Amino acid sequence: MLMNGTNRKRLWTTFLSAPPGIPRKRWSRDPRSFMHFSIRGGTSPSGAHTEPWTFVVVKDPEVKHRIREIIEEEEEINYTRRMGNRWVTDVKKLRTNWIKEYLDTAPVLILIFKQVHGFVETGKKKVHYYNEISVSISCGLLLAALQNAGLVTVTTTPLNCGPRLRVLLSRPTNEKLLMLLPVGYASKEATVPDLRRKPLEQIMVTV
Repeated sequence: MLMNGTNRKRLWTTFLSAPPGIPRKRWSRDPRSFMHFSIRGGTSPSGAHTEPWTFVVVKDPEVKHRIREIIEEEEEINYTRRMGNRWVTDVKKLRTNWIKEYLDTAPVLILIFKQVHGFVETGKKKVHYYNEISVSISCGLLLAALQNAGLVTVTTTPLNCGPRLRVLLSRPTNEKLLMLLPVGYASKEATVPDLRRKPLEQIMVTV
């Protein structure tokens, strides 16, 4: 969609404005205030407009710690047995391992579930077309909104943790965990790997 100057200004104001009832000072300090704003409306496109997503925002310290315990238990198995030496070597440059202390320290965890199907009023299953693609697009929009607000996160896809996390968070069986995002402001000591990106001519083809 092409936007004129008025639409651009409206969009920019929407990104930067706090929801009604939230003082601007608290809005700018507390990332938890931004969660409802960034997720509200569920504005991502989806297959046949089925909106097959559920965003679970976790703030409770005890629940966050339980999430960490589940993930670290499975991730240790992933690193030491499931994934193999090649995978461990490939992610070594990212300085990642099965210890996930940020799951405790991040003010907010967002767990995004895809609804593999829905239900109509009669209780029969409702087809959710392209549910994984649709939810992945919504995750991309959420990541852009978080970054635009000055927040940071890391995209995580905890292998083999989905069923236990679904039960912990009391989600129904038609929902499958797609992604987990710890969200907050970067600490003063935070660093990121200096990763090289593919040049434009390797990722874009003009016909």
